[in-house]
Amino acid sequence: MMIPDGKTRWAAVIASPIGHSLSPLIHNTAFKTLGINAIYLAFDVSEQELNDAFLGLKVFKGLGCNLSMPNKQRALEYVDQISEEAQLIGAINTVVNSEGNLIGHNTDGRGFIKSLESENVSVKDKRVTVLGSGGAGLSIIVALALSDVREIKVFKRLNDSFETVNDKLKFIAEQTGCEIELFPLGSGDRLTKEISMSDILVNTTSVGMGKNSSESLVNDTSCLTPSLVVVDIIYNPKETRLLADARVKGCQTINGLGMLIYQAAEAFKLWTGQDMPVEDVKKAILEHERNL
Repeated sequence: MMIPDGKTRWAAVIASPIGHSLSPLIHNTAFKTLGINAIYLAFDVSEQELNDAFLGLKVFKGLGCNLSMPNKQRALEYVDQISEEAQLIGAINTVVNSEGNLIGHNTDGRGFIKSLESENVSVKDKRVTVLGSGGAGLSIIVALALSDVREIKVFKRLNDSFETVNDKLKFIAEQTGCEIELFPLGSGDRLTKEISMSDILVNTTSVGMGKNSSESLVNDTSCLTPSLVVVDIIYNPKETRLLADARVKGCQTINGLGMLIYQAAEAFKLWTGQDMPVEDVKKAILEHERNL
């Protein structure tokens, strides 16, 4: 990495907690590879500190920032403009500082689509089942709807936000012309039926990581047929129980590392106007994992 000087620009990821983030490794590798005089940092910022952080972004003339939970929705209050895709999603994960004008984007969904394309998976005219409808889930649903999928079946917990999410999905369907239907998680027979009729299954929930690493939302694995592509946006562990079950059944399986890299690549291009050197970034991540 080049030594910072008076012309060094900066970008950052803003979240809490943030110590585990791979984003500094990804972006600093890209800056170094392309010879860009910039540095990428990680700042532990709570929701209550967001306004101050965005004022700092303007005052210190940062290129922009990435946002992770819990800041993706709250940050909408502090940007000056929002992209059309981010408006549909109702959350942002990337901010571009355009001469003091902060523009909010959401690159999660586009990163997801590009990660599938990198694995030779097309979503056009496909039936997709999505597990979960949180920030990442909605980003993926919007991206799928804008990418000409045939239909999307969404499953989420039957809780206080169920009807709110249902209204949100109806709005997305109206705006994109895509057929989207919401079902409660827990209706096992319906879930099994929809997966069995799908081309792609996507888990966007946290089930499969951390204390839930031995769990899967798909307990009846008879619906995991070899023609199904199974995607889990979790990348740690590399293979969740869902992906392991799907691999045994002969499905093509994809974890969340590609989405992480390609959503970062979308943000990188917004800040620099240049394409991220994805292969160099992948090598850096693999080297990092070997050294853990």
